[in-house]
Amino acid sequence: MIKIGLFGFGQTGSVVAGEIIRDSQCKLEWVIRQSPKNSSDYASLLLGFEHLEGKIVHIRDVNFDQFFKENQVDVIIDFSSSSSVSVYSSAVKYGCKIVSAISNYETKDINQLKQLSQEAAVLYSPNITVGINFLMEASKLLQKIAPHADIEIIEEHFRGKKDVSGTALRIAEQLGLDKSEHVNSIRVGGIVGKHEVVFGLPNQTIRIIHESHNRAAFGQGAIYAAKWIMGKEKGLYSMEQALSLMMNAPNDEIQSEPVAPL
Repeated sequence: MIKIGLFGFGQTGSVVAGEIIRDSQCKLEWVIRQSPKNSSDYASLLLGFEHLEGKIVHIRDVNFDQFFKENQVDVIIDFSSSSSVSVYSSAVKYGCKIVSAISNYETKDINQLKQLSQEAAVLYSPNITVGINFLMEASKLLQKIAPHADIEIIEEHFRGKKDVSGTALRIAEQLGLDKSEHVNSIRVGGIVGKHEVVFGLPNQTIRIIHESHNRAAFGQGAIYAAKWIMGKEKGLYSMEQALSLMMNAPNDEIQSEPVAPL
């Protein structure tokens, strides 16, 4: 049984919590959220389950060193905000591994993740779904086949999302594109998340598209990552490695040699 602690209980975090609770190989020990709403309640009861699982704690009520000592988990899954990276160090002292699905880290946050990976196994992916990582690998392959193609990235999300998709920025980075010039954002309605890479050739257009229909896809990806990272030593890993999709190395090399994806 993998004991999991979850950061975040908003639109995505609450769905992820439900997926963890449903998984027979996992147990949601606790949830830390930035809002004081539902503090001391159990995520399981709020989500319609009948048993007690995933006690909700307000972040301002937490003495992190003491909390992580008294509430040890195998893996922390983070769907909250970039600020949470500053408290991971208190958790890894007790053997905890990290799965971060934060979409927009600042340079200082990335540096903290890299430093933390010297002490613990850390998997970072701004979009942790299985499909989006396949899209990235397929796009890199197509770029090798058609290196002179015009490439544009289109990301669509719900109207309230303010920032540019961290996933789209990651795709641009993987393809060696200028993020400010080749990433196009659309904000309409309640779109969960759609990413499209458009390759323009003289006589044809090729589109590679991934769309998340439900936030449960993020939870399923995070659970896959949590199970995968349980067998890994300290280092910084990517979701591409967890899915064994990296094309420039055999599977056994990917899984034994942590390679920073940043």
